[in-house]
Amino acid sequence: MKIRFFIALLILNFLNTKAQSLKLGKVSIAELEEKVFAADTTAAAVILYNKARTFFSYDIKNGFSINTETTFRIKIYKKEGLEWANYKLPYRIGYEKLNDDSVEFSDGVTYNLENGNVVVTKLKNEGIFKTSVNKYWKEAAIAMPNVKVGSIIEFKYIVKSEDIVEFPEFNFQYEIPVNYSECVTEIPRFFVYKAVTKGNVKTEAESKIVDGSLTYASKYEQTRTESVTFSQLNSRYIVKNIKALKEEPFVDNIQNYRFSIQHELEKTQFYQEPVVDYSKTWEGVAKTIYGDKYFGDELRESGYFEQDLQKMINNVGSQNERMEVIFKFVQNKMNWNNKRGYLTDKGVKKAYQEGTGNIAEINFILISMLNAAGIKANLVLISTIDNGIPQFPSRTIFNYVIAAAELDGKQIVLDATNKNTTLNILPLYTLNWIGRLIRQDGTSQEINLLPKFLSKKGIFLTTSIDEKGILSGQFREQKTDYEALKFREKYTDVNKENYLEKVENDLTGIQISDYNIENSKNLSKPIIENFTFTTNNQCEIIGDKMYINPLLFFTQAKNPFVEEKRELPIYFGYPRQERYNITIQIPEGYVVESIPSPVKLVTGQDVGTFAFNIQQMESNIQIVVEQSINGNLISAEFYDILKEFFQKTIDKQNEKIVLKKI
Repeated sequence: MKIRFFIALLILNFLNTKAQSLKLGKVSIAELEEKVFAADTTAAAVILYNKARTFFSYDIKNGFSINTETTFRIKIYKKEGLEWANYKLPYRIGYEKLNDDSVEFSDGVTYNLENGNVVVTKLKNEGIFKTSVNKYWKEAAIAMPNVKVGSIIEFKYIVKSEDIVEFPEFNFQYEIPVNYSECVTEIPRFFVYKAVTKGNVKTEAESKIVDGSLTYASKYEQTRTESVTFSQLNSRYIVKNIKALKEEPFVDNIQNYRFSIQHELEKTQFYQEPVVDYSKTWEGVAKTIYGDKYFGDELRESGYFEQDLQKMINNVGSQNERMEVIFKFVQNKMNWNNKRGYLTDKGVKKAYQEGTGNIAEINFILISMLNAAGIKANLVLISTIDNGIPQFPSRTIFNYVIAAAELDGKQIVLDATNKNTTLNILPLYTLNWIGRLIRQDGTSQEINLLPKFLSKKGIFLTTSIDEKGILSGQFREQKTDYEALKFREKYTDVNKENYLEKVENDLTGIQISDYNIENSKNLSKPIIENFTFTTNNQCEIIGDKMYINPLLFFTQAKNPFVEEKRELPIYFGYPRQERYNITIQIPEGYVVESIPSPVKLVTGQDVGTFAFNIQQMESNIQIVVEQSINGNLISAEFYDILKEFFQKTIDKQNEKIVLKKI
């Protein structure tokens, strides 16, 4: 971004204030001899020191740039920690009006203790790599030399960017503990940024106004420099003794919870120039996006699908039927090229002709056809789960777009890029809290992407037991909505033999025959699996008694929540219900001695429910079990409740049916 103003009046620079001198370049024998990190003895490596300093620079040709100098010192304690010797850093390229970002590594050093002496190995140029990721991103990487368990490594890099709107994010927290982390920003007062923190870690922060200066090459005489003074805001953020950010079960994207700081550009105010407001509202974001020729112009394209559309809807009366017909047509005709984003690439016309396109092209076609058919449809911008959650209004965070049709006062979300989705069923990787519905007039609204309805899995078993404890019977399972989608995504195109082998292993070694599947391609109906089975490991015979788990091979043995405390919210993605209807025929010569008692469990806030019913009906034992998780994203405050709930359900499942020989 180039900002012009009168050089004679003002040009900027920064005071080279040192927030804290880096104690790098020397290590002690004691540090290298250290075998474990005292605060976390399980740590494979520790970031001893991490500091970033962000400052601005200026030149006549390109205007302002943001420079961020980052320094790491890392101690390797275990073999698993050696991966930290290979550091990767993505950076932006492919700006329309700006030069590419640049990354330069320096001061890379590995320290080892050999024969009682400190041995230093320096990073050479052949250990520095730069590779292209796509047309918008590159990756810089280093491979530190001579790294082994016990090593200490140091390196520095500086990132330079002309994009002053996208202020670099600084991470205080990593997958390993951090002993000391410091972020310093030096911002001229004619740039006003709002600091936004993410995560919940105690921070030492201070800010002060100081005098700054800028030295720059003269516009008229390159060998001569000029200097101007100004005021600037220096801020320092320090965090000490940060716990490792550890993966926990049922987490959407751990990056959403990493403690970090971002800066949003709110405005610029240069000497004798008007204030330029950069603070964005969602309406402003919507207008900006619609103004892009690869967005708004493409949505307005017409004349390329009308003949096909009229054939489709000619004899279709209701809007709901029209929507389904159009959705299925686009879904079947178009093939996604695996490229994400909300801007078109080759354009909707060419994509339609070729039958292939990116996310935007396919769903733009869907939206245009729906509107042409009289069904009000708009687009919804999404940041996928792996892309993180938007912290403030910004168009750069989004990497996906879907359609939202309005019918009978209700919003119906659609994504035609996936061959297995249906109305109101989106790909699982898009269920990332909220999206932003935007309209052509520039208005927008938040739209909840997390489903509220239950996706159901129903299992029906009829089985008999012989005198040797061998079970045989019939299995039928029915899956709806997201349960059906998840199955279709994983298994409908895999080798049948491989799939059945996996099922047999998952269900503790049962033997399957006569397998068939219904509705694998008919997305409007539930997935149904049927098979015949036998198993010899579900019944324990001791003396004259048989012991059987009521849920047989579906019995859950281990609680997924084992940690004493939980830091992160519990993400289930979609509400779900599992219902088991099992009939066990009592073998001849046996009677029921005891069966588990019925129970019903309900958590606080109706997060989960569990109902266990069992009864003898003549020569059969009838078991009906229903368990529901009614939320999508559950606060860590409910962890203890949820953990206890799961443990109680597991304990009940593992109670035995006891049959006694007559």
